[in-house]
Amino acid sequence: MQRTKIIETQESLGTTAGAATSISYATVVRLCNNTAGIVTVGVSTAIGAATTSYFAMPAGSVEFIEKAASHVIWATSAIPSNKVGFTN
Repeated sequence: MQRTKIIETQESLGTTAGAATSISYATVVRLCNNTAGIVTVGVSTAIGAATTSYFAMPAGSVEFIEKAASHVIWATSAIPSNKVGFTN
């Protein structure tokens, strides 16, 4: 049975590409859309980078994303995020 290991305290994502964060150089991040609407999440190679990949998170959903430690993420709403790992 796979479990989630919380590595860092929860923090809110920045809401612009200029406020993107690596979440303490995390390679796995847990995101929780605790809003009433869809939130768009961006993953970039650097803060303000033109090469951003996006995905939409439905209201009330939780997603785990894997990224390079140096990559940064941001969202259209300040949703909670954690640096996490997986354990068996």
